[in-house]
Amino acid sequence: MTIQAHIASLEKKHGALEEELQTILSSPSTDDHKIADLKRRKLRIKDQMQRLKATTRH
Repeated sequence: MTIQAHIASLEKKHGALEEELQTILSSPSTDDHKIADLKRRKLRIKDQMQRLKATTRH
């Protein structure tokens, strides 16, 4: 898998997590642990994307 393909895959996962997070936040009964977990996963993916993008610039 090329770096660009890997970044695209991570962007897709990040978007899916964002959609899931928005769905959970719009529901009346929210699970704080699930919300925190989704946010952590999104942040990890975002960090991975930034690292990969930085390597392609050098």
